[in-house]
Amino acid sequence: MILYTMMPHELIFPYEGDAQSRQIMINYEGIPLLVEQTSQQNLQIIRVLSSDPQHFMDERFYPGSKISFTNIEGLSSF
Repeated sequence: MILYTMMPHELIFPYEGDAQSRQIMINYEGIPLLVEQTSQQNLQIIRVLSSDPQHFMDERFYPGSKISFTNIEGLSSF
């Protein structure tokens, strides 16, 4: 979809600061990920931040999938 408008980007797509405040970057099994905590023990992958194409092909790490919070070393809580 193409949107032709004179309106500023911020008015059309408002910034949601609260949603981004819950997101953190982690390194999980050598893959940099942007995640959000969904429950006490689970994280949901928002974005794969790697530049390696093989990381995008890994079926375990796609946006929306959940990973265990307990498997991440050095990360205690948000």
